[in-house]
Amino acid sequence: MSGGLRDGKLGDVALGLIRTRADLHRRGAANAHGRQMHEAVALLRAEAGSSDPAALLPVVEKAVASAVRVILRADDSSGIIGDAIRDLLDLHADTAAKARPPAAKLAAWMIKFQFDGTQDFFTIDVADYAEALGPAGLALYRAKLAEISDELGPKPVEQDRFADPELWRQAAHAHHTRFLLDHNARRLAVVDRDIDAIVATHSRDWKVAAWLHDTAAALAEIGEFDLAIGWAKQAADFDGGHQSLAAARYWCDLLAQHRPDTEIAARLEVFRRWPSSSTAQQLRRATGHAWPAHHNEVIDTLSRSPREAVIFALHHLEDPELAWTLANNLELTDTNTWNDLADAYEHIDPIGVLPVLRDLVLADLRNTDAHAYKHAARRLRRMRRLTAGTDRATEVDNLIKTLREEHRRRPRLQREFDQADLP
Repeated sequence: MSGGLRDGKLGDVALGLIRTRADLHRRGAANAHGRQMHEAVALLRAEAGSSDPAALLPVVEKAVASAVRVILRADDSSGIIGDAIRDLLDLHADTAAKARPPAAKLAAWMIKFQFDGTQDFFTIDVADYAEALGPAGLALYRAKLAEISDELGPKPVEQDRFADPELWRQAAHAHHTRFLLDHNARRLAVVDRDIDAIVATHSRDWKVAAWLHDTAAALAEIGEFDLAIGWAKQAADFDGGHQSLAAARYWCDLLAQHRPDTEIAARLEVFRRWPSSSTAQQLRRATGHAWPAHHNEVIDTLSRSPREAVIFALHHLEDPELAWTLANNLELTDTNTWNDLADAYEHIDPIGVLPVLRDLVLADLRNTDAHAYKHAARRLRRMRRLTAGTDRATEVDNLIKTLREEHRRRPRLQREFDQADLP
């Protein structure tokens, strides 16, 4: 056992970094304290490598409890405090696996953290604690879950929050409790390596692709890869939505790992169903040396969406000349993509990007805000740099003078132009 835990100093330091009486309703204050909480997590995690896990576990539990109290009165819209709590929960599971506390005590902590009503932001995974709980602890944990389920009774009729706020609050609490019970049922099915239970708890009523995807992931977790591939394909074929696309990518990833000879055909199928720069890039990576055989089809298909075609050529093929040709031939209109393309193509043809930069400046000035003015001024300064010493320099200066005159009633724009040293 390390000196820090033996004399309590490390626990005091870590908890001191987590606890606070400061007003954290302002996001800046909450973010600052969240970063301090991450320092506490780092201290505890460093201690985990050298201290007695049995001594560290109660310190981590106190840290979790204190951190939850903090987030309940903080503006954590940036997620910094929440991330610190998730890191603490990961550390708790790791430490419990090494400490092997009494199963009844660990199960009681797990039930309390999830179901005592203090918080409803965070869940824990019984699979992370299965080894520490052991068979007897898992049986006790299941019994506690069954008690909670029995106390809930039948699912109530949906409550109108305005007709009876108290009944609505009770219904909302019961809904969250059922959510936690369902979550635990799914994870216990994985712990048991029970294929039928995994399918029943994860696929639910088969009404959304994400649930079929979840089933595939759970089956893969227990090493049932053939079944996982089949369920992932069902999810991919469910419909043409974003959940099916996510499942299709997962299906391809499984094939890449476990049936590599079939990956290219699958990636090609996914690209044809959901043509985009990202699915094209996944196909390109899978094909390797065979990519030239697919290049023309991919470019032709992506050309239906100029933005996707240009992004693929520019960022994935790293071919700014092809991207420039596509942007012009396909009449690209997306200003962000034109901006990225101008940055890359400037090194090939500095003067050639002037019309693009001019159009981007005019697009900036359609907005009447300081951010747009700054962008316009920077682009104009860049155009002056590119044309310095050429016969196009006067053209750019005349453009700036014209813009100053047209927007003479925008004092903030005039100031941004002055700060950029524009004529």
